[in-house]
Amino acid sequence: MSQARGQALLFDIDGTLADTDALHREAFNQVFGPRGHVFDHARFSKELQGFSNASIGERFLAEEAPERRAAILDEKEQIFRTLVAGQIKPVPGLMALLDKAEATGIPMVAVTNAPRLNAEMLLSGLGIMDRFKAIVIGDELPHGKPHPLPYLEGLRFAGAAAHASIAFEDSRSGIQSAAAAGIPTIGMRTSLSHDDLVAAGAVASAGAYDDEALMKLVAGVMKW
Repeated sequence: MSQARGQALLFDIDGTLADTDALHREAFNQVFGPRGHVFDHARFSKELQGFSNASIGERFLAEEAPERRAAILDEKEQIFRTLVAGQIKPVPGLMALLDKAEATGIPMVAVTNAPRLNAEMLLSGLGIMDRFKAIVIGDELPHGKPHPLPYLEGLRFAGAAAHASIAFEDSRSGIQSAAAAGIPTIGMRTSLSHDDLVAAGAVASAGAYDDEALMKLVAGVMKW
C-alpha cells in the first residue's frame, strides 16, 4: 500500500486545483485600489500570489492596527467568495488524477495559504472535499508559505516521505515552500510561465493535469 511506500500527492488550491487567480486579483484591487495599490498580472504574481494574508497585511497595511488589518483582508475574502460563487471549475485533467490516486491508495493533502473558509468553499465547489486526508492552512501555523512548514505538516498528516511524494503548485512562494520541504514539485502554468516556475524550484511544469509528460512523470514516481 502507498502508506508503506510513504507516498502522497500534495496540492495547493487556488490556481492549482481551480484557476481562481484572476478573481483574487480583482478582489484585491477592489479593496487595495482605493488605498493606492493596484495590481496588474505581473505585480499580482510577484507580490500577492501564494502569500498568506498575514504577510500581505504586514506589507501593504502596515499603518493599520492589527484588528483593522484583519478586517480589511476579511473584506477582500468576502468579495472573492462572492466573485467565485458558481464559477468553481477544476483545472482540466484533475479529476482523472484524483481518481487514479484514490484507486491506488495514495493519500492526498491540500496545502494552502488561503483562509480555511475559502479552502473549504473551493474544495466543496469542486466536489472533492472528502478526497483529502487533511487541509493544511498556512495562517493557522507559525509560518505559512514560502516557509517549508505547511508542506512538512502535509507530509506528516499523510505519513509520507518528501522524496517519494509530489507537490503541485502555481505560485513562486508555494513552489519555494514545497521544494524547501524536499518535495519534487510540479508547477501548474495557470498564471506563471514554465521558466518562472522552474526558476522558483519546480522540477517540471504543465498547463493541465492531462498533459502527457506530466502523467508520465507522476506515474513514474508513484509506480503506477
